[in-house]
Amino acid sequence: MKKSFKGWSLPVLIALAIVLLLNKFIFILVFVPTGSMGDTILPGDILYINRIFDKEDLQRGDIFVFKSDELKELLVKRLIGLPKETVEVKSDGSVYVDGEKLDEPYAVECQSKGKNFVVPENSYFFLGDCRPISSDARYWENPYITADKIVGRAVFRLFPVSRIGKVV
Repeated sequence: MKKSFKGWSLPVLIALAIVLLLNKFIFILVFVPTGSMGDTILPGDILYINRIFDKEDLQRGDIFVFKSDELKELLVKRLIGLPKETVEVKSDGSVYVDGEKLDEPYAVECQSKGKNFVVPENSYFFLGDCRPISSDARYWENPYITADKIVGRAVFRLFPVSRIGKVV
């Protein structure tokens, strides 16, 4: 019995070390607790988050996980505003960036208090897809997330099995 355990312990430890390194530097799995990104991402979904991405090449419309210092938690939201852009959320819920209306087929619109945001350099502006219930940048004391707080891009839904696939 001891020989059998000894023979398997090194490969198991190596596999565990590899998984921990991958989780630290390459990807993380995130459990989604709220419906702020519905219908795109639902409560209970488990997402594969890619930690390897070029912070100079973030694309509007992509979904990211980031650390919120204000809320003291990881959040999953859609990137709306890039550095130095002006984002205007109209009272009818529509969103304009630098004067152009965004086409947001994924967004659940709602009546909103109209507000303008000027995104600082090295910062980003995020909103949830389910705007009526999303606690997002529209309501934060500091609505901007700096590049160093972005953990990774949501790439793939692993669970539930009935919805497995790419996150868009």
